Amino acid sequence: MKRYYFTSESVTEGHPDKLCDLISDSILDECLKQDKNSRVAIETFASKDLINIAGQLTTNAVINVEDIARNILKEIGYDDENTDIDYRTCKIETNITKQSPDIALGVDIGGAGDQGIMFGYASDETEELMPYAIAMSHKLAKRLTEVRKNNEIEYLRPDGKTQITVEYEDNKPKRIETILISAQHKENVSMDVLKKDLIEKVIKNTIPSEMIDEKTKILINPTGKFVIGGPLGDTGLTGRKIIVDTYGGYSRHGGGAFSGKDASKVDRSAAYMLRHVAKNIVANGYAKKCEIQLAYAIGKKEPLSININTFGTSKKTENELIDLIKEKFDLTPDGIINYLNLKEPNYTKTTNYGHFGDKDLSWEKIIVF
Repeated sequence: MKRYYFTSESVTEGHPDKLCDLISDSILDECLKQDKNSRVAIETFASKDLINIAGQLTTNAVINVEDIARNILKEIGYDDENTDIDYRTCKIETNITKQSPDIALGVDIGGAGDQGIMFGYASDETEELMPYAIAMSHKLAKRLTEVRKNNEIEYLRPDGKTQITVEYEDNKPKRIETILISAQHKENVSMDVLKKDLIEKVIKNTIPSEMIDEKTKILINPTGKFVIGGPLGDTGLTGRKIIVDTYGGYSRHGGGAFSGKDASKVDRSAAYMLRHVAKNIVANGYAKKCEIQLAYAIGKKEPLSININTFGTSKKTENELIDLIKEKFDLTPDGIINYLNLKEPNYTKTTNYGHFGDKDLSWEKIIVF
């Protein structure tokens, strides 16, 4: 019997890195609403009383970047410069240029917007075919935001993190070893009240009871206090939560971030396509686990290589599965964009709680092949 532990984390929409991701994706969505052929590569940096937005935009869209940023801060709930940041008074700086003509040479003819490697993964250990630890961490983080925004726990502030350690037995999730929540809160709340509320209204509302036992450790705000948060407590940067965005570390990652990039950037579009392919390999019963890698060269249409690993869970050879993938799917940038409908302004739906697992996203659809 093989036993091991695996841990994944998630963060709330108020985490400073996710704040930056959401501003970048909101700018992308606003551009695509007006011009579906927009080329967007936007980075956001957040620190004390300051949001700095930089990057490249080639678009016919007319947008107000400062208004977008302030609206996102307001939507998240950032309105106090003494504990995090205030959407009304913080400074917004921009430094945005157009896409380099050298890059456009390759993208205009349907080539990849950059070189790089991308991975996609799926496993049968959850209903959404995601690794258990990251799926549960996301659900906890999402619930933590829900109880704040609906005033079920009225003293919470926007910043927060969750983490789940899962005990596996024979490669299947058996139980949860540790649940960790760090939640920003107002100054006047006691730790006893905070712990009780988070256990009753967040953990018990989210985690299946059969996965928790008397040995499960529950850690709430381990330092004992979390009042200063958001960009005041820690700087934020677009693209710094790439493991949270994908598979919680359970699968490899090519290194490219998603948020703020239009679909001509294969960092994003190919990673979405590979999730789709891997998920359907598992959903169609070809394997219990599947990890796929592609590599691209800037300006080139076809991937340079494709690799698949089913971890000994497939009755087909991996070469047979590669042939099946090549026969079924167009893996060129234009093919991916058209197949997944990636010129639609839906990217803010992906920013928080993982880019994978939501059945309403085009790359999460199950097909028969």
